[in-house]
Amino acid sequence: MGEIGIIVREGEDFEKAFKRFKRVFERAGVIRQLKRHMYYEKPSEIKKKKMNALKRELEQLRKRNKKK
Repeated sequence: MGEIGIIVREGEDFEKAFKRFKRVFERAGVIRQLKRHMYYEKPSEIKKKKMNALKRELEQLRKRNKKK
């Protein structure tokens, strides 16, 4: 992962610069990656989570198509 940073413009408010930094930080996925590496997850648990997410997505699609 590369460095995350912003260039503070001349005369820019600290709050605005900080908000821009937070946005860049979130988009880089640093927090998500940190949480993922906080503890070990067995490969079977990862697969189970992916399958559950896929099932939820399919169910939502079915509901949308049923309404039409």
